[in-house]
Amino acid sequence: MSVGRFQAGVAALIRRASDGQYLLLKRSEEKDYGPGTWECVTGRVDQGESLSAALHREVAEELGDETRVQVDWIIGTTHFYRGEPSLDTELLGVLFACTLTSTAPLRLSREHSASRWLSAEEALQEFPPGNWLHRAIRRAETLRALVPDALLDCFHQQGFEI
Repeated sequence: MSVGRFQAGVAALIRRASDGQYLLLKRSEEKDYGPGTWECVTGRVDQGESLSAALHREVAEELGDETRVQVDWIIGTTHFYRGEPSLDTELLGVLFACTLTSTAPLRLSREHSASRWLSAEEALQEFPPGNWLHRAIRRAETLRALVPDALLDCFHQQGFEI
């Protein structure tokens, strides 16, 4: 494959602090990629946009303008093809652990047909170990147990972009 440009994507694994449940979204059956599958908030980074700006834009687009999250940390990165491998489908993704900070009701966009809140235990039972959501939630829970409060405060104050 020749050298080319590839796109960046972001994902926001959103947790509700009040009960520790994660928000999962079912992709609309009309989506060209992964219709009917479960995911978290995801989207591409627009040209000239920072990762954090893309994340907050995607949250607002997919869950309503009033929905706000706080980025807690980066869960991990991924390299994947959105469909058949080609120069146009290659993406580098960054998955963020986020905490819901707004109390406004969620308003799903047309990108998703359903939503549900699951505990980590429920989600880990729902999705097999090879599923990316299973891996993401397991890692988020592990990091949640290990990240000191002082480091989390630093992330909240300074963000991740330099």
